[in-house]
Amino acid sequence: MGHYARFGMFLLKQVAIILATFFGLILLTFVIGRVMPLDPVSAAVGPDVTQELYDQVYREMGLDQPIIVQFFDYVGSVLQFDFGRSFFTNQPVTRDIARVFPATLELALCGVLIGSLIGIPFGILAAVKRGTVIDGAVRVVMLIGYSAPVFWKGLLLLVVFYAALGWAGGPGRLSIYYDGLVPTRTGLLLIDTLLAGEWVIFKDAVSHIALPAISLGYGASAYIGRMTRSFMLDQLKQEYVGVARVKGLSERRVIFGHVLPNCAVQLVTTVALTFGILLEGAVLTETVFAWPGLGQYMTKAMFNADMNAVLGGTLVIGSIFVFLNLGSDILYRILDPRTRA
Repeated sequence: MGHYARFGMFLLKQVAIILATFFGLILLTFVIGRVMPLDPVSAAVGPDVTQELYDQVYREMGLDQPIIVQFFDYVGSVLQFDFGRSFFTNQPVTRDIARVFPATLELALCGVLIGSLIGIPFGILAAVKRGTVIDGAVRVVMLIGYSAPVFWKGLLLLVVFYAALGWAGGPGRLSIYYDGLVPTRTGLLLIDTLLAGEWVIFKDAVSHIALPAISLGYGASAYIGRMTRSFMLDQLKQEYVGVARVKGLSERRVIFGHVLPNCAVQLVTTVALTFGILLEGAVLTETVFAWPGLGQYMTKAMFNADMNAVLGGTLVIGSIFVFLNLGSDILYRILDPRTRA
C-alpha cells in the first residue's frame, strides 16, 4: 500500500472517530439536559403561569414526545446549528455564541502565546540542567502554576496589579468610555483596534487583557514546560546526541540544532491541545475578570437555568477540541516521517 493510500485510510479512520465522538457529545449533552433538576418550561415562561399556558409551552418544546423522538429532533437541530433560544437573552443561542466567542478566542490565543513563550524556554532549561538547583526551581514554579486554583491566581493579580499598583486595567474587556468606538471586523478587539488605527484604545485593551491572559498563560506554561522538559530528556538519551558531541559540536548547537527540532512536532501538538484546554477552562478566569466571553455567558446561563445556552456552549467547545485533536494528529503525521511507516 502506497503512502497516499495509507494517508487516505488514516483520514477515513479519523473521520469515523470524529463522527463517533460527535455522536457521543450530542448524546451526552442531551442526557444532561434531561437529567438536570431544572424545568425548561418554567425557565422559558416563569414560575407564575397558568397550567394551560404551561401545558401549551410543554407541547411546543416537544417534551410530550417519547424520549427517542426528542433525541432525534435534538440531533436534527444540532446538525442545522440550531441550539434553540436562550431564555436569558431571548436571542438564538447560535447568535449569542457568535457574539461572545471572539472574546474567549482572543483570551485563549494570548494565554497560549504567553504559555509557550514561558514554558518552552524554561522546559529546555530544566532539561539541560537536569538534577541541578535550576531544574528544581523551574519544576517548583511549574508545579505552582499547574496546581494553584485559577480563581486564586486571578484574584491575586487583580489585587496586586490593578487595585494596589494600578499597572493594569480592571475587569472587563475595555474601559466603559471606549465601548462602541471601534468598528467590529474580526471580533478580536486587539486586531480591530489596530485595523482602525485607534492606538489609545489598543493600549487600553492590552491593559485589560494582560491580567486574565497572564493568569491563563501561567497555568499553560506549567503544562507546556513540563512536556517540553520530558520531550527534551527523551531526546537527550538518544545516540545521535552523543555522536554530535563527539564530533565537537558546541552544546548550544546540539540542543538547538539537533535536539529541539526533533521535539518540534510533539511541541506543536502539545501547544494545540493546550489551546483547546484554555478555551474549555476559561470559565473561572472570565468570571473573575468579568470577561464577556463564552465562559461568562455559560456561567450566567447556568445560574438562570438556561440549559439551551449551556448545552450550546458545551457543544461548541467540545467540537473545537475534537477538531484540534484531529488537526494535531494530521500535523504530527505530516511533519514526522516516522509515523508514515
